[in-house]
Amino acid sequence: MANHKSALKRSVQNEKKRLLNKSKKSKVKTAIKQLRAAIKDGNKEQAQNLMVEAQAGLAKLAKTNTVKKASASRQTARLAAQVAKI
Repeated sequence: MANHKSALKRSVQNEKKRLLNKSKKSKVKTAIKQLRAAIKDGNKEQAQNLMVEAQAGLAKLAKTNTVKKASASRQTARLAAQVAKI
């Protein structure tokens, strides 16, 4: 437990940020799952629309260091290659 007022405040801020990051990651993961399902079904138009959403979400997570920039870039590139194969 925090021993100082500033440490207590920081722990509260960290918890809020953790929950916010968890929510954002969950939304992006859901978008990626939907994209992979569209790729599996061979629905190119839907996959392209979902790709835009997933790519934007990954970029936002990378910008705020919620996920590493290289990881987001790699995931985006691999998903884009799969969409292009359809």
